[in-house]
Amino acid sequence: MEYRSLEDLNQAQRERLAFIEFRLWFLGDVRRPDLIDRFGIAPAVATRDLAAYRDIAPENIDFDGRRKVYVPGASFTPLFEHRPDRVLSALSRGFGEGIGVASAGFLPCEFPLRLNQPPLPVLATITRAIHQKRAVRLTYHSLKKGPAKREIVPFALVDSGLRWHARAYDRARHEFRDLVITRMDKPELLDAEEIPPHENADQDHQWTRIVNLELVPHPAQPRPEIVARDFDMKDGILSLQVRAAIAGYVLQQWNVDCSPDHHLDPTAYRLWLRDPLVLYGVDNAVLAPGYQKP
Repeated sequence: MEYRSLEDLNQAQRERLAFIEFRLWFLGDVRRPDLIDRFGIAPAVATRDLAAYRDIAPENIDFDGRRKVYVPGASFTPLFEHRPDRVLSALSRGFGEGIGVASAGFLPCEFPLRLNQPPLPVLATITRAIHQKRAVRLTYHSLKKGPAKREIVPFALVDSGLRWHARAYDRARHEFRDLVITRMDKPELLDAEEIPPHENADQDHQWTRIVNLELVPHPAQPRPEIVARDFDMKDGILSLQVRAAIAGYVLQQWNVDCSPDHHLDPTAYRLWLRDPLVLYGVDNAVLAPGYQKP
């Protein structure tokens, strides 16, 4: 059977062809055993997949008879969208699917260790609550008050770069908050019930508010054009639209000088927030380096 386009394939076949393209583009070769090992398919299926990719994009794939591997064609143009973050994750950590230990990365790669790992039984309860739109009763360990019983209505996970939070309505404080997952104990799902409207995500103004952060090279940087290149700036500006609820985390993680007079050390802070006033009313602006409330 000859395939003319990706629309002729089912979803599982498209995923396997995307993997073929990933190997070709980023590793420079693909073999039948790569598909067999990755997807647990029969050799005949792997052969058909390689033939299908060749039918649809003959200019993208050649066969190297000496090495007996498929290699990228001279006029290679990707069929699929490959997001940089997912490509880098796959190259460094593997695809991480299936049971047991995730597959190893495809290339040697070192990255900072994440020291804060949420316990999976706790995480599973929180994610089920988010998916099923249910409340959770748990013990929360607060820095100020120590352990205390709480009822929360979580609706999203937030990665601050250092630790994982649940964005949730806190029934004890009658407000939306970020709660650190590693500080949660013995979470239990409450019986399914209608969540009151004021506890829904659309009532969380910090979550629904979008803040436009315009980042520029720190004015004290000796080579601002290098910083602009590193961050793929357009006309010397990197514009980010983020939720107010995570703006402080983003600026903290990227070491952005948010002081109005850009006085922080440019060797540690390569970026400057051009208009710190955009953080007015952002609850976690206190995390932004150098930020001064007007």
